[in-house]
Amino acid sequence: MEKWFLNPVFFKLGIILAGLLLIHIILRILKRSLSQYIKESETRYRARKFISFLGYAAGILLILVVFGDRMGNLHVAIGIAGAGVAFALQEVITSIAGWMTVSFGQFFKPGDRVQLGGIKGDVIDIGVFRTTMMECGEWVKGDQYNGRIVRVANSFVFKEPVFNYSADFPFLWDEIIVPVKFESDREMTREILTRVVNEVVGEYVVYAKGAWPEIVKKYKIEDARIEPTIIMVATDNWMEFTVRYVVDYRERTATKDKMFNRILEEFEKSKGLVAIASTTADISLVKAPVFDVNLEK
Repeated sequence: MEKWFLNPVFFKLGIILAGLLLIHIILRILKRSLSQYIKESETRYRARKFISFLGYAAGILLILVVFGDRMGNLHVAIGIAGAGVAFALQEVITSIAGWMTVSFGQFFKPGDRVQLGGIKGDVIDIGVFRTTMMECGEWVKGDQYNGRIVRVANSFVFKEPVFNYSADFPFLWDEIIVPVKFESDREMTREILTRVVNEVVGEYVVYAKGAWPEIVKKYKIEDARIEPTIIMVATDNWMEFTVRYVVDYRERTATKDKMFNRILEEFEKSKGLVAIASTTADISLVKAPVFDVNLEK
């Protein structure tokens, strides 16, 4: 009786296991050496992904080479089995197709802030099946991290819109609304708001002006106003000034905080010529009617 370890099938399996182990060792050595030669985090990340892809390809190639002489008789069986597997694993296959679309279609890359599958956050890893994100928002106001790591299937790129906050043009337009009393000096109010917004976001305007022409060249889009704008609308209770400006997508909340603080400081320096309006203040200022009563004997 022939010993089992002399069987050609077991011999080939042994070759495959040894080859896969060797490939694994080589990959680990290459990944560890990346930190010594590549200092930029994004380049190092892409290099690690490329090395992993080469490892998978080498493993599949090894299996095909070792069992190449037996593949000819399995074509029909593989075809039938493949149809069943494709139907059962259609979500997995769609995710792989989504990964290829993301990788080569420039949908997003690690470090981008996106909204994918109804979830907003920063992309920290793009896998074959899932994209990993550090979530923003939910119970935390603004665009701050909430500490929750979310993994979204890559198939969502075919099912829902993908919102990218930082692709091509890493700035957003944002607005704040400042209610001002009717008794305030309109021209002084506009001058204060203009001075404050230029002081706070002036550096963003310079960079945005340099980036916007590239967007106009790449897409069919009209030229937009990059400089801050101030629009006044009169309501029933006060004058409403809307300040619109460009800002780095990571700094929206911090910029609003800084801008409101500076506006209040400047309003206080106006010595009452400009004042913030509020519903509470307007209600308290409503005067009672005057009654003139004459009493005669």
